[in-house]
Amino acid sequence: MKKIYRYIFATLLILFCQGCIEEDKFSNSPAGNFDALWTIIDQRYCFFEHAEDEFGLDWEETYRKYRPLAEQCKNSMELFDTLGNMLKELRDGHVNLVSSYGTSYYWNWKLDYPINFSDSIQRNYLGNNFGYSNGIKFNSLMPDSIGYAYVETFADAMSDNNISIILSRLSINKGLIIDIRNNGGGMLTSAEKLASHFTNEKVHTGYIQHKNGTGHDDFSSPEAIYLERGDGAVWLRPVVVLTNRAVYSSANYFVMLMRELPHVVILGDKTGGGSGLPLNSTLPNGWTVRFSACPILDKEGKHTEFGIEPDIAVNITSEDWNRGRDTMIDTAVELINSFYDKKNEEEVE
Repeated sequence: MKKIYRYIFATLLILFCQGCIEEDKFSNSPAGNFDALWTIIDQRYCFFEHAEDEFGLDWEETYRKYRPLAEQCKNSMELFDTLGNMLKELRDGHVNLVSSYGTSYYWNWKLDYPINFSDSIQRNYLGNNFGYSNGIKFNSLMPDSIGYAYVETFADAMSDNNISIILSRLSINKGLIIDIRNNGGGMLTSAEKLASHFTNEKVHTGYIQHKNGTGHDDFSSPEAIYLERGDGAVWLRPVVVLTNRAVYSSANYFVMLMRELPHVVILGDKTGGGSGLPLNSTLPNGWTVRFSACPILDKEGKHTEFGIEPDIAVNITSEDWNRGRDTMIDTAVELINSFYDKKNEEEVE
């Protein structure tokens, strides 16, 4: 846990001390604000090479397309829309422009995909007597004796004590379903804290890099990230993590950590991604831009910016949806039960 803090601190130092943009050299005009924004992204955004490979992004062409539009803006509202549209060319949910007119977002990373989650259907499984601690709703699914925990967000700090209490209360169960569908992220440290209670040893889970120059490919060498055992209860029985396209940012990071554990299976839809640590900068007119500044890679050194594929792909079928059943939860229950059925057969043999 302390290591990720050091990574973040080191990244901030590098980004502020190297490749910083002198915003005051740009005028507070439509063209000046455009040039400031384009330059900030050009020199400090971390996924250009990946975006070029994934969907053919041409950042120079983006400049040629949008600068004349910025020059033609008659007021600041038109400029906000134009700059926001330019940023959407990155297809990155972590890239936002913030002003008095609101915040620009790129939403298609999840809106172009099936929802694969219903809180109304979820109530059929959680029931009316579920537990709630540290932002996690949990209960036991009977008669299968399988624990179910819904982690809606990582926006708040998690504690070892509360996580241990939840796992202790679910310890009567033979397996656990961790549902992070629609979890849009929050704090990396919260995701790491929860994941740390599912291993009893140090596990290599990925890498992190720092942007150390203004070029698109100016990065430090990858530094290894390890998941270490948390303080308190540890769960080593079968675990199934449920995902959908709305799993993003630190929730995506949680999936990256959990999939390296031998007793964990990722089930559902591909995650939304969002693997870059974001940083803020300011335009001459005072607007704030947030952008992905530091890439986190998986154990194989691959980007997870555009999502992580599940071990087992499952969607909620229309038939199940109409009858109030969750195909993903039901499949997870079957998977855990089959593990014990197979184990019992092997013991008999």
